[in-house]
Amino acid sequence: MKVLFIHQSDNGLGGGQIQMFRLLEGLRRRGVEVRVMCRDRTRETSVDMPRRPRMEKWIARVSMRLGLNDVHAVGAFDIPKTEAFAWADVVDVHSLHSNFFSYLALPRITRAKPLVFTLHDMWALTGHCHASLECERWKSGCGQCPHLDVYPPVARDGTAWDWRMKRWAYQRSSFTAVAPSRWLHACTREGLLRDLPCRHIPHGIDTEVYSPLDKAVCRELLGIPPDKRVLLFAVERMDRPLKGADLLIQALRRLGEAARRNTVLLLLGGGGEMVSQTVGMPSVTLGYVTNDRLKRLVFSAADLFLHPTRADNFPLVVLEAMACGTPVVSFRVGGVPELVRNDETGWVAEPEDAEGFGAAVERMLGDARGLRRMSETCRATVEREYRIERQVQAYIDLYEELIRSGAGMSE
Repeated sequence: MKVLFIHQSDNGLGGGQIQMFRLLEGLRRRGVEVRVMCRDRTRETSVDMPRRPRMEKWIARVSMRLGLNDVHAVGAFDIPKTEAFAWADVVDVHSLHSNFFSYLALPRITRAKPLVFTLHDMWALTGHCHASLECERWKSGCGQCPHLDVYPPVARDGTAWDWRMKRWAYQRSSFTAVAPSRWLHACTREGLLRDLPCRHIPHGIDTEVYSPLDKAVCRELLGIPPDKRVLLFAVERMDRPLKGADLLIQALRRLGEAARRNTVLLLLGGGGEMVSQTVGMPSVTLGYVTNDRLKRLVFSAADLFLHPTRADNFPLVVLEAMACGTPVVSFRVGGVPELVRNDETGWVAEPEDAEGFGAAVERMLGDARGLRRMSETCRATVEREYRIERQVQAYIDLYEELIRSGAGMSE
């Protein structure tokens, strides 16, 4: 079986790409041939996305001013003409936003090949954003958007038109969506994808690569005193409001002065020093880490992983923490509660409730026996439900089903 993945880039950065490449490696271990097509190619093994630079530039001058992302990327209409497309038995798109793929090309592509659309966020359901927050206008047509600045941002409110054009494209397409969380799967049944099939296939993780290490040894390697409590916070960029750095600051300020002195904040990502300086806690900052072995060490060193997100689908970083036996404190948003289960694998506070988040951190740090129990439950839950082998098998079953049915072979 031959599968063509499509994404904006192949540099392996960001949760969506990390998960795509883990799936790719898992499929290859099962004998499936996989290639990646992308616009921003960095690997020799990947292939370039077709582009029409001059035409796309002229279309974008109008469409972007109207608040319409993506539609100008008409090179996507040439994908069926490529050697990589002819080679593949099935196509799996892992991202369509970021102005590299016009979704208006979906009808043409899906007439020629079976196609899977792996959803990493809400973008496919909305008039522009990847996360709708409290807004539910995506269910009925968008317009009057309250969050034009949410990624991918638009300069003008063209969300109603974008929503209608997506509906036009989907109604003329034949593909199967995949939602990693039950929450996102339920969203597809209420919005633009309601008339297309959707499978719930949770992300998986390699439970040998991500497994608990000796906590004392990990802390010694990181230069953390053995008598300190350790809170871990990981985010690619601190300046993204949806990641909730401001909520984390509010929550940590709730901790007493003595508790803050006796706790080390372990930070992954860019700009974490701002958090530690603001709340007055000692910190160890490691920057952006991509190495799985180092991430395993960091997760294993922590007592708790803090994930103060305002919106999330099925956060890979939470899965990594749990696989290393680290309980999680987060908010009840998106698919997070499917992983973070109260008093089992951590605690979810109500959205925006920084006080409740901080109270959960304080309570859990003061319960050593409870932390040990939840740590064991985290690991057992991942081994039982989220092994990468389960995800890979589910995708193979889906690909084979679509190939056998002749989906997308009307031309």
